[in-house]
Amino acid sequence: MTHHLDPDWIVPDWPAPPGVRALCTTRAGGVSTGPYASLNLGEHVGDVPASVAANRERLAQAIGARPVFLRQVHGTDVAVLDEATADDTEADAACTAHAGLACTVMVADCLPVLLTDAQGRRVAAAHAGWRGLAYGVRGGAVGSFEGNVGRPDELMAWLGPCIGPKAFEVGGEVKAQFEAADGQAARCFTPAGAPGKWLADLPALARLRLQALGVRQIHGNDGSAGWCTVSNPSRFFSYRRERVSGRLAALVWRER
Repeated sequence: MTHHLDPDWIVPDWPAPPGVRALCTTRAGGVSTGPYASLNLGEHVGDVPASVAANRERLAQAIGARPVFLRQVHGTDVAVLDEATADDTEADAACTAHAGLACTVMVADCLPVLLTDAQGRRVAAAHAGWRGLAYGVRGGAVGSFEGNVGRPDELMAWLGPCIGPKAFEVGGEVKAQFEAADGQAARCFTPAGAPGKWLADLPALARLRLQALGVRQIHGNDGSAGWCTVSNPSRFFSYRRERVSGRLAALVWRER
């Protein structure tokens, strides 16, 4: 069960089955100060360790489950969580069928994706910027359901806040990499001001990737301004905006 969620936190609006809960934090509700104010959940960004520990404990108490915090390295590994899984396990996605364990990814511009199946037998969370999308971390997260709960078209996904399509400038090599994998990706890029630079729509790229993997139900971030971590400084942390920045967390879990 959930307990006392901060009213500013984002509770996904998606048709998750009974017993599956999900959440994305914002800057609100913690004890950190300065550029980390107030609910920084990242241990690796220069914040006072005691403040991070207090913030993580507040989150755990609020959701009534144990968030498992990964050591994210912009890779493609998926951690399969059980009661023995420790924080700081190296991976950029997590999945579990165990109740009371929250698959957790931290972000400060990258896109969090939460997943479950129609019966709520399994949950997963994936962290990805363009590298994760291009190299398939989402495929790993979606793939973690195979052989466990059936076909990808039985899954649903929720996209959380991330750097928006008016703020995410990339080089032509990034655009080319996505287009090589999926010709439809071209529509997710618009010319930026500088020669050879493009503005990338990360949520749209994620939707394409998930659809290509067979996921039909995709909810959440539609690329509109309210979801952009860069342009909403009072609500979201953003590494690109501030460099010295805290981390948000997106979580999905099965209730006990």
